[in-house]
Amino acid sequence: MNPFEDMRIFCQVMDSGSFTAAADQLGLSKQFVSRRLMQLEERLGVRLLNRSTRRLDVTPLGQSYYESALRLLSEVEQVEQGIAGQTSEPRGTIRLSAPLSFAVAHLGCLLPVFLQRYRDVTVEVDLSDRPVDLLSEGYDLALRIGVLEDSTLIARRLASIHRVYCASPAYLAERGTPVNPEDLHSHDCLPYGHGRQVQWRFEGQGKPLTVNVTGRMRVNNGELLKDAAIAGMGITYLPTFIVGSALKDGRLVQVLDNFRPEPLTLSAVYPQHRQGSRPVQALIEFLRERLDRTEGGL
Repeated sequence: MNPFEDMRIFCQVMDSGSFTAAADQLGLSKQFVSRRLMQLEERLGVRLLNRSTRRLDVTPLGQSYYESALRLLSEVEQVEQGIAGQTSEPRGTIRLSAPLSFAVAHLGCLLPVFLQRYRDVTVEVDLSDRPVDLLSEGYDLALRIGVLEDSTLIARRLASIHRVYCASPAYLAERGTPVNPEDLHSHDCLPYGHGRQVQWRFEGQGKPLTVNVTGRMRVNNGELLKDAAIAGMGITYLPTFIVGSALKDGRLVQVLDNFRPEPLTLSAVYPQHRQGSRPVQALIEFLRERLDRTEGGL
């Protein structure tokens, strides 16, 4: 019987949402994980999880045990790291998820510097514009842009992300330059994402305004939208880290700049059980230090 190992298994089941996913993350069999949790419940004399064929539901006592176990495991990890001399030098592997365009613009130059500073850290990066499930997919850390959904994840602000409305000079010469957000109803737009109806948000005279926009092309990748805008396909709305170079050399021109909404927030989010991870915390502090230096945001 190893109480700390049982705690780790139970916390992984809670984080993953199923015995199968937890077993995959732990490198154990589903039967072994299930048996250990049954033995844990027998030892404690309480039911921690209500099991059904489709889902696991945590009981109130199970939730209390989970929260306490996370704190204890974090403390144990910190003690072990201190004994191993890792309080000064992080060591281990970080599984990181990041948006594709942002990573190409910034992480390509930052991660090598981070890895040169911390020689005993390894980083596995997955680039995806979809919001990955950190717990069930086994990520230690994710970078996310925009408003975060309520969750049990911990979030740390890294920097501000500015977005602009822009189009090519050729498009504006042919179709005219919009003066007010409502003018977009008569323009081709290049919205990010999918869906039948896309809304762009504006700030005018302190009042928020939303406008439904349409166009012949919708993509869930900013680089493709930038290229479409440069080709004269319409007006797009993208972060400056994607369109900044095109704005500087004149391939794109800003429009409706007086109506731009507040910047978005770039956040680092991670599960509660990674709060005591020295490599994760070191990467967060490194990114915050480097990215927040940019005056006016990214």
